[in-house]
Amino acid sequence: MNDNESRRHQMFVRVRDFGQAHTGDFAANSLGQQLFIGLGTIISELDAHAASEASARGEARQGTETRAQARAALRDDLEAINRTARAMAVDVPGLNDKFRVPRNNNDQQLLNSGRAFHADAEPLKTQFIAHEMPADFLEDLSADIAALEGAISSQSSGDVNHVAASAAIDDAIDRGVDTVRKLDAIVKNKCANNAAVLAEWTSASHTERAPRRAAAAGGSTLPPPPSPRT
Repeated sequence: MNDNESRRHQMFVRVRDFGQAHTGDFAANSLGQQLFIGLGTIISELDAHAASEASARGEARQGTETRAQARAALRDDLEAINRTARAMAVDVPGLNDKFRVPRNNNDQQLLNSGRAFHADAEPLKTQFIAHEMPADFLEDLSADIAALEGAISSQSSGDVNHVAASAAIDDAIDRGVDTVRKLDAIVKNKCANNAAVLAEWTSASHTERAPRRAAAAGGSTLPPPPSPRT
């Protein structure tokens, strides 16, 4: 949750606690009691959605890091094959054109090139190995292709889950605000003659404002003095 959502969440908790402290003031089946109970359910939802949002954010960040590592590994594979193919082109004309490494780091282009390299290098595997490529270089290439595909999927899943959790938080916040708005009228009507309880309610149902930014250290908030006349 962002700061504004967190402040709303804190207000909901205070209002729920107010309701629990004054449960005897409202009949068991009254609208007020039902609204307080409903707000408790909303708070539980918010807690669950906030946990999902944090988990999804972590998944997306991990996917981004893993994706970068997988991208670098696949590019290393392609460059090694390209380097060897250029040497082999002395005896096998045309290999330079078959094994061209993409200039940019577009993941889809790297994946497409990786698959093409694998298919084109398979018939020439013996020659590549003769040039001191590892005996399992094609297996390594396949593994690195799969790793990049998996990292892309993981990052995408994290992003989707994060968006879904954020939307669920927005919905719960809206329902919570509507609930507190309804309770505001009920509590003020119920406790109209009890100033102490009304003050307690006002404090509980108040949403804190975002803190103001502090002035720059050593800086003055006053306007500069006018320039002297000449």
